[in-house]
Amino acid sequence: DQVANVRRALGLDRPLAIQYLDWLSKVVRADLGNSLVSGRPVMDDLVLQLPRTVELMVSALWIAVLIGIPTGILAAIRRGRATDLVVSSLGLLGLSVPGFVVGTLMALVLGVYLRWLPISGYVPFDEDPAHHLKLLVMPSLALGLSMAGVVMRMTRSAMLEVLGEDYVRTARAKGLAERIVWYRHALRNAVIPVVSVVGVQAGTLLGGTVIIEFIFNWPGLSSLLIRGIFQRDAPLVQGVILLISGAFILINLVVDVVNGRLDPRIRYG
Repeated sequence: DQVANVRRALGLDRPLAIQYLDWLSKVVRADLGNSLVSGRPVMDDLVLQLPRTVELMVSALWIAVLIGIPTGILAAIRRGRATDLVVSSLGLLGLSVPGFVVGTLMALVLGVYLRWLPISGYVPFDEDPAHHLKLLVMPSLALGLSMAGVVMRMTRSAMLEVLGEDYVRTARAKGLAERIVWYRHALRNAVIPVVSVVGVQAGTLLGGTVIIEFIFNWPGLSSLLIRGIFQRDAPLVQGVILLISGAFILINLVVDVVNGRLDPRIRYG
């Protein structure tokens, strides 16, 4: 009788198509149901956890961009030299070593041995800004350093391709300084595929920070998703996956708009 009452309360005794239409109508009204474990509205948990994951994601993206683009440009303009070899090797190392390995080593060295940074935990920014930023450093670096290798290699490849174009040779033939040729003529066109890669990486980070959030005890969407899976909390899992999927689509739309602004051929094609 208890099982039958629960099935009736959850609407599981109705046809599957009716259940789906009912769920879809609630989603349109931003009603994702209640957690089967805590009884809290799923939307409340998502609103609470989403900013934390976005903060971690944005910090990691900034680190990846600030490291990957300059080093990629440096490797391209120093192609075949020692600088290119060193930078490319470091980029390959970043691609090869998983983020959770980097995070574990950072926690061991910076947190345990040197005691420069706190190992794990979360404190809201409005309660203690300094401690909040200290807790954010290691998980952001663990994600950002892994992504920096991808950004660096894409920047290097795009710059090498652009530097061989006719308009770059023409700019050099006019007597323009190499720095102007690199940054005003080459980089503007080379950055288009880099923006696409950064956008894809941003979408991946929304659901790909599971182990990093677990290592550093950062309460974001990924940890919420893992909790829902282990507890078999179907409404919570559905809500998190729906949010991540929608955000991934939105990020790709933003990337397409930005690429259209950077390249008029895409805008008017």
